[in-house]
Amino acid sequence: MPITLRSTTPETRLAGLVITFTGLCCFLPILPLAALVFDDAGLGVSQISSLFVLASLSVLVLEIPSGAWADTWSRRALLVLAALLAAAGFALWACLPSYPSFAAGFVLLGAHGALRSGSLEALVYEELDRSGSADRYAALMGRAAAVGTVTTGLAIAVAAPVLAWGGFRAVGAISVVACLLAALVAARLPENRAVGESRGAGDRTSDRVSARFRAYVAVLRDGAAQVRGNGRLRLVLLLVPAVGILWHILDEYVPLLAAAGGVARHRIPLVLLLLYVGVTVGGLLGGVASRSAARSQALVLAGAATVLAGGAVLAGEAGVPAGFLGVALAFAGFQAVSIAVDARLQDAVEGAARATVTSLAGFGRELVALGSYALYAAGSAVLSHGRLFAALALLYLPVAALLAVAGRDRAVASAGDDAPLPPRNAQKVASRH
Repeated sequence: MPITLRSTTPETRLAGLVITFTGLCCFLPILPLAALVFDDAGLGVSQISSLFVLASLSVLVLEIPSGAWADTWSRRALLVLAALLAAAGFALWACLPSYPSFAAGFVLLGAHGALRSGSLEALVYEELDRSGSADRYAALMGRAAAVGTVTTGLAIAVAAPVLAWGGFRAVGAISVVACLLAALVAARLPENRAVGESRGAGDRTSDRVSARFRAYVAVLRDGAAQVRGNGRLRLVLLLVPAVGILWHILDEYVPLLAAAGGVARHRIPLVLLLLYVGVTVGGLLGGVASRSAARSQALVLAGAATVLAGGAVLAGEAGVPAGFLGVALAFAGFQAVSIAVDARLQDAVEGAARATVTSLAGFGRELVALGSYALYAAGSAVLSHGRLFAALALLYLPVAALLAVAGRDRAVASAGDDAPLPPRNAQKVASRH
């Protein structure tokens, strides 16, 4: 991915830098192998799960002040710092493989994600707006996201030969180099915002951070009020984390499932690449799933759960590699239905509360993630990975029933004017997953 340093227009130069930065931040071959790295260092499943819990907690805690940081400090400097923190985290994993290093690395990665989350988007939009090209924002960020998707797949593919050649340290070294290069690219991003005026004096900065925190609390309060008055919205808010999180959590443990099934460690990245293809296919089918009836979505969800259970037992217990084809197929179904449910959420929200309720859904995802990690840790004490995957996959069956109920409620709500649900806005647009 060449870095465009001499471009015909500032917009073209910005686009080249943003796309390159995003691609480098996604080229992290050590990240999909995290569970395997921890297992190789002698950690048990409970310890590995506790690290994933720490990662989720870091995101929850650091997400609160990250917006204030992006508003009061140089966004370019924050992006540079974010990439350097990620490099430090991966260096700890590769050079000092131990529980304290892994924990510290996850905290650094949490800070990396929090610093990046709003800073890049805000910087890009304001730079485009300054040159009168704000209408190009969506297209640019869409291209950057597409490049990120491709480089994530490339990172997984590269991990296989690198792991066979140099082990986890070599995989970690590539990830560190990618982050350092991302920091160099971030340092070249344009920023014409008057940071000093935005930041002001120390007391003014404190006031801004305090106001940001109060606004965050107010957002949660307002969102809760919207949810209390909309029964269909409450149901969909339950579905979003129930459908979209558990399979993502299981994805973290796939390297351990593969190892338990006898897959050679240097070939486990190929298994992950297969699952990545399945998730990508599911993403492409998300639009089709969104247009289908809730009953059809529920059938896909139940079918994916059944296929996942069978594939996990086949791959993890019987040692049949073909079982991972079933896991990949199941992940495709989960991804498609997850996108459909997210679209259903956007359709159920009134315009004024859209960002509020969406943030509540994101908060719910993290809470469900914490519970799922704890559940996997507890289950690993009595079940093998294959059987635990199968048992957790079956939890999707009642979720599928709930999804079918949500579809019936939606049909009732649209059947007449006396339905006990707020009117739907005909111009609502479902957001992309």
